[in-house]
Amino acid sequence: MTALPLIRPATVADAAGIAAVHVESWRSTYAGLLPDRYLVGLSAKVHERRWQALLTGAGGAKRRTYVMLDGEPNPAGGSSQIVGFASCGPQRTGLTGYGGEFYAIYLLDQVQGKGAGRRLLATMAQDLLGQGTQAALVWVLRDNPSRFFYERLGGALLAEQPISFANTRLAEVAYGWTDLLPLSRLAAGPHVGS
Repeated sequence: MTALPLIRPATVADAAGIAAVHVESWRSTYAGLLPDRYLVGLSAKVHERRWQALLTGAGGAKRRTYVMLDGEPNPAGGSSQIVGFASCGPQRTGLTGYGGEFYAIYLLDQVQGKGAGRRLLATMAQDLLGQGTQAALVWVLRDNPSRFFYERLGGALLAEQPISFANTRLAEVAYGWTDLLPLSRLAAGPHVGS
């Protein structure tokens, strides 16, 4: 990449690109944590339908989703490719004191370690602050090495709980921020409509 990737609110037209990133990033991030047969069986088409529904607000969801575009030519046509996405909204798990939740941040390997995740998280912090939410949390698999990203950005370890996913017993941990303002200031770079 030659320039900072652009971050903008996602549209329904982004569903296929988001799904492609979702599947590819799950395969690289969760290798060794989730069963290989599950990861190999992930379908971009199935995820695309799910993202279309989420992006149209199906079920009254208050989720807001952002995409990161690399600005490089897209092999499928168009001028840029989605290289990451993130979504946030109201907290879903009932932990007291945290009105918001960062639901997802996924990036292609090619943009990891270059500040892309930090910018997406900061963009979501700005979004939540704009909605009147001062504090938020994120749930992440305990054994996912990427969880330390949240610690580096000031997230405090709040809780741990067992989960079952893909016929596998796992544990997830929550990190929280009681003041999103410092986190929101980390969003340096180009944004459109955020």
